[in-house]
Amino acid sequence: NTNVIGTYNILESAKNSKKFESLIVTSTSEIYGSAKYTPIDEKHPIQGQSPYSASKIGADQLALSYFLSYGLNLNVIRPFNTYGPRQSFRAIIPTIIKQALGDSKFFQLGNLKPKRDFTYIEDTCSAYLKLLKNKKTFGEVYNIGNNTNVSNNELLNLISKKLNISKKIKIDSKRIRPNLSEVKELLCDNSKFIKKFNWKPRYDLNEGLNKYISWFKNNKDEY
Repeated sequence: NTNVIGTYNILESAKNSKKFESLIVTSTSEIYGSAKYTPIDEKHPIQGQSPYSASKIGADQLALSYFLSYGLNLNVIRPFNTYGPRQSFRAIIPTIIKQALGDSKFFQLGNLKPKRDFTYIEDTCSAYLKLLKNKKTFGEVYNIGNNTNVSNNELLNLISKKLNISKKIKIDSKRIRPNLSEVKELLCDNSKFIKKFNWKPRYDLNEGLNKYISWFKNNKDEY
């Protein structure tokens, strides 16, 4: 309802508005599914491996159809695993940090093998600001990511080392996606956006985690 019908409602409102200027449609790297090749560019096949990704694919294609059919000034942006302050605990990084700083003797996590390309929130926002200033190029799709990836296990070890915490791991079956639904690897090719808008990520994963962990420790009440 949100991804497809919600996007449709926004597109219709934009189409019928006399004051409309431009629109950025937020997609997701999940629409690519498990990588057929890496790094993943915007021409990579799209694969609906979950109802979420399928609905985002629907929103993408609906938006692009409004550009083609009605000349609506819009672009589609596909962020790769954004992380940072106030992120939901459904995501892997805040989950690991919270469990690391908590009283439990164990990490309770799901599949540790999948690889993801993590982008700090400030870098994702800076990409949006670059695209908002664009007044000429529309009907395009852009990947936003760091062009590096790590497995969940590597991520766990990195965060544990930064916090100087060692805990055993318990695999929680409730956190494991069905095998055919699991996206095994994502790695962003961000060259199209860099070339077009002279943008580049400011934070690598190490620097982004340092910034996020520092914020997390100072804002525990927000969680």
